Amino acid sequence: MKNRIRIERAIMNITQADLAEKIGVSRQTINAMESNKYVPSTVLALKIARLFGKTVEDIFELEFED
Repeated sequence: MKNRIRIERAIMNITQADLAEKIGVSRQTINAMESNKYVPSTVLALKIARLFGKTVEDIFELEFED
């Protein structure tokens, strides 16, 4: 699953640690999501989207394999 977390963080000028603290996860979790190594739960995706003032679809994009 692709995401725009890194881009949205840059727009808001916040670090991975800042984002992690605001949504209640570790910095490593944010890093794993930005590296596409971890797919967040629905609740976590909603928290991230809400923090950025976006929809979940604005932040996360499903990738379909052929």
